[in-house]
Amino acid sequence: MHRIGTILAIAATSGAALVAGPASASPARTAPRNDIVETAAAAGNFKTLASLLQQADLAGTLKGKGPYTVFAPTDAAFAKVPSSTLNALAADKAKLRSILLYHVAKGRLTASKVVKRHSIKTLNGQRLPVRVRSGKVYVGGARVTTPDVAASNGVIHVINQVLVPR
Repeated sequence: MHRIGTILAIAATSGAALVAGPASASPARTAPRNDIVETAAAAGNFKTLASLLQQADLAGTLKGKGPYTVFAPTDAAFAKVPSSTLNALAADKAKLRSILLYHVAKGRLTASKVVKRHSIKTLNGQRLPVRVRSGKVYVGGARVTTPDVAASNGVIHVINQVLVPR
């Protein structure tokens, strides 16, 4: 239970809105007003992701009805990617879309659902492997650093690296 409290505390300090988990003392849940794109923008650490979603013409999709689950790399995760690679992706819209859609799944997959799966089918058609090791959740090799960031049309799980489809 201490680990869940730590994760919620980290998420709260990031400025992101969270859905209370089952251990919450508050029985009433307020539905988030912001969609996935607005929620990510408000957090302040997804500028690169937001920019790439615009370039790939996917921001409108993630503002749509959904629901969607997004495994969202932070700006720090994108900083690990060589700038030459990011520039090449910006020049190849189809490849950029494929990589970004590898970070998105259909449906609202909360952390409690993610950990019960071996893989998740992404919107680019490929499956994203899921592993739980030593109490930490990994999707496609990236560690989920903040789970269950609520949005009006889905959920965001913050990850520490950019996912690359095989």
